[in-house]
Amino acid sequence: MAKKKNKEAEEQDIELQDQVAEQDQNVDTEEGGDPQDADQSQIKELEAEKAELKDKQLRLLAEFENYKKRTVKEKIDMMSNAAKDTLSKLLPVLDDFDRAKKISDDEGSEEVFPDGVTMVYNKLHTTLKGLGLSAMETTGEVFDAEMHEAVTEIPAPNEEMKGKVVDTIEKGYLLNDKIIRHAKVVVGK
Repeated sequence: MAKKKNKEAEEQDIELQDQVAEQDQNVDTEEGGDPQDADQSQIKELEAEKAELKDKQLRLLAEFENYKKRTVKEKIDMMSNAAKDTLSKLLPVLDDFDRAKKISDDEGSEEVFPDGVTMVYNKLHTTLKGLGLSAMETTGEVFDAEMHEAVTEIPAPNEEMKGKVVDTIEKGYLLNDKIIRHAKVVVGK
């Protein structure tokens, strides 16, 4: 009988060992099972992290390049338009100078524009043009609300002048192709 009990105990031990082994196997499969599978999953995670970091680096590099380009462009714009305020304040003086020249150039005018003053006038215009200042050509052009400021509308002298600038009251000026003063005009309707 002792042999029988020993045999039964051995069988129970074997069953118990089989159950423990089966549980260990279940636990391994839940955790990833094979150590090679665990390594593969770690490799995939690291590759995904590497791709994410590479993408972030490329985006950061592109953003920095855009920043450099934008900064250079802003600096060039600032330098080319640095004189805007000064030139804007000189425009009324330039207008007065133009009116005086126009009056003296009219036939039958008693006003005389001496040669020295004409030289100063020409030099001033040349210097301002060199700084990027240019007068807008407006009379006879199609009215453009972005370039012109309509002071009044009058009946057009002919059909061709409808919607066009009939007369310019005050010249408009551009500084490096940017408007610093809109032209004040009379429009034909």
